[in-house]
Amino acid sequence: MNLQYLQYISLVTLTVQNAVLALSMRYARTRMGHMFISSTAVLNSEIIKLITCLVVVFRESGDFSRFLSDLRKIVIEDKLDTLKVCVPSMVYVVQNNLLYLAATHLDAGTYQVTYQLKILTTAVFSVLILRRKLLPTQWGALFFLLAGVIFVELAQTEDSSSKPTENGEQNRALGITAAVAACCLSGFAGIYFEKILKGSTISVWMRNVQLSLCSIPFAIITCYLNDNASILSKGYFYGYDPFVWYLVILQACGGLLVAIVVKYADNLLKGFATSVAIILSCAVSMFLFDFHLTLQFSFGTVLVISSIFLYGHQPTVVSKSSMIAKV
Repeated sequence: MNLQYLQYISLVTLTVQNAVLALSMRYARTRMGHMFISSTAVLNSEIIKLITCLVVVFRESGDFSRFLSDLRKIVIEDKLDTLKVCVPSMVYVVQNNLLYLAATHLDAGTYQVTYQLKILTTAVFSVLILRRKLLPTQWGALFFLLAGVIFVELAQTEDSSSKPTENGEQNRALGITAAVAACCLSGFAGIYFEKILKGSTISVWMRNVQLSLCSIPFAIITCYLNDNASILSKGYFYGYDPFVWYLVILQACGGLLVAIVVKYADNLLKGFATSVAIILSCAVSMFLFDFHLTLQFSFGTVLVISSIFLYGHQPTVVSKSSMIAKV
């Protein structure tokens, strides 16, 4: 299987995953019927992710004794490393709960566009934590990104028809706040995780085992703090049906899937996948969720898509030796 073929697979996978997850979350939170408790969905996703990663680590280990030895050595004995992973674990749990809240109150198109602010927050945290220097074109891309999201939010504010759900009327301000907060947490957790991964020889699967083992207690605490009364009165699996289980599995496998395929895709392909996902989300939303596409929304979306490509563009650097050779 050649590299170009793998790149196309990566492109299709990233596009479908980005678009389908946003649309599925939106549909699950606005359809008729009993509303499932989102904090339980986040917890179930972490459990499924842990089981998946444990199976892969076991297959990589070859035998059960080595598998247990690796887990004990990395997860239990190396306490400092595990404690470091607890920070992004807690942040990811809060972030995923916020994304469900955003999907409840925002249409899929606005949700997708607004969530691209994670590029801005990731860039800011990379400068603050990793001491990276951004190119002038990247700062310009971040400006276009922010301007595009503002255009989208203003366009939707003018046509803010609310739709009642089991939990009450939709609140666009709450949805936008949740999405922006999730972007900030995503940027911080991603850069923090990258920092602790630098120089580490631990596989991505074992690292995800650490993440899930730390995330599950935080997810349980979130269920207790936010939805304890609902869980006790209605039941842990209240509102669950095959579609909700599909969404839980999609959320669990989505991050793992992207982590695998991203090494085959360059920045251009990743930007293209995100852009196509935004367009697909808007197009499908017009048919499924009575979404109205306006000129202002379209202009803002174009700005966001352009900023994604501009931020990932790496200008060609002409070396001194090549300049001398040309002379």
